[in-house]
Amino acid sequence: MLLQKDFNPALNTVTAYGEHHLEINRVRFETAVCFGPEGPVRQVELLTATDIDAVFLKALIGLDAARQNPMDFLDDAPAALPEGAPEVLLIGTGTRQTFLSPEVTRPLLQLGIGVETMTTQAAARTYNILMSEERRVLALLLPGDPRA
Repeated sequence: MLLQKDFNPALNTVTAYGEHHLEINRVRFETAVCFGPEGPVRQVELLTATDIDAVFLKALIGLDAARQNPMDFLDDAPAALPEGAPEVLLIGTGTRQTFLSPEVTRPLLQLGIGVETMTTQAAARTYNILMSEERRVLALLLPGDPRA
């Protein structure tokens, strides 16, 4: 399905999707991808949403690279967010919506980063809307259910 007829080449836009593929900036992907409005579209080695854990999500948004103050534990201060951290992480789980457990999403939610899971088609549409509103959004989209 063609999702976006016109797009701004300076911003990453979901331009189409199908049952087993995604198209970002008119480039076809048949693997999971992660991207924000600016920067590279990264291919991610994920087959299903059940492969996602808290460590993976923290690395995805760059929390493992954020500088930590070794004295923060004294004040119960949250981990420092990397520059440009997203307001929300949209996770498209393929053709079927799969919810992530609270243990997986809690570290991001505690930092004030929203985590939303939905079908990939819904996540693609939502991403394009948020991106067009100049929101700091990050999308992790799985193209479809590999068992289908």
